[in-house]
Amino acid sequence: MEQGLYLVATPIGNLDDMTFRGIEVLKNADIIGAEDTRHSRILLERYQITTPMLSYHEHNEAKRRDEMMEHLRQGRTVALICDAGTPGISDPGADLVAAAAGENIPIHPVPGGNAVLSAVIASGLDSGRFLFEGFLPRINKKRKERLQALATNEVTAVIYISPHRLKEDLKDLLCRCGDRPATLCRELTKIHESFHRGTLASLLDLAESRELKGEMVLVLGAAEKHDDTPSPEKLRKEVKNLLDQGMKSKDAAQIIAERYHMKKNQIYPYTIADEEGE
Repeated sequence: MEQGLYLVATPIGNLDDMTFRGIEVLKNADIIGAEDTRHSRILLERYQITTPMLSYHEHNEAKRRDEMMEHLRQGRTVALICDAGTPGISDPGADLVAAAAGENIPIHPVPGGNAVLSAVIASGLDSGRFLFEGFLPRINKKRKERLQALATNEVTAVIYISPHRLKEDLKDLLCRCGDRPATLCRELTKIHESFHRGTLASLLDLAESRELKGEMVLVLGAAEKHDDTPSPEKLRKEVKNLLDQGMKSKDAAQIIAERYHMKKNQIYPYTIADEEGE
């Protein structure tokens, strides 16, 4: 096996999805960098892999990166895995890849499990082009910027969602993007795998009516192309939806204006009309 850094994808749920090549690489590598060695040991024991492991996660990434790079400089073979899926995609690993590339150390991708692609192809939404968003930022300024970008994004978007932030994320997406088609994918490839297809509003109703657990990926339909100014009835309805959620008039006007590439003062009269009950 050629020396270098191997980025080995692991199953996102069903252990039977591990590839033959991935098994061989992990068996023959000198060392494995694993996001959680306790979690990864289950996979390694399943396939009788005895290669030594080092933990490599967000809290020790800088230290471990230097250790891994030293192994690579000495001609050893390093395999990197995360808890599930492809390393470096919303998981540790990107910094190590960049460091290895900077020193012209061979890098070998070993494809396999991937939650993004699994969600897109099963969503029922357009998969010809899509944007991978990862997790929405928690910091207000960055979160607002990303939501604003998604509001005008004209391709399918894929968003990772934590169960405890599901309702908050759906509410903010509905508020900023309007009621678009969407599919919530849960526990992909696992025993309790499920797909909830509908719109952001129906998914929010679902989340508020029952507790949804497990790993989740949201596939969000593209924004409509707005060649013409929306009708007054459509603008009035969307403004009302935001005001009914308790939003201030100026904020509702700003959001609708951004959504349709209009000026805020074009929208503001609809907020006044709704508040006066017209």
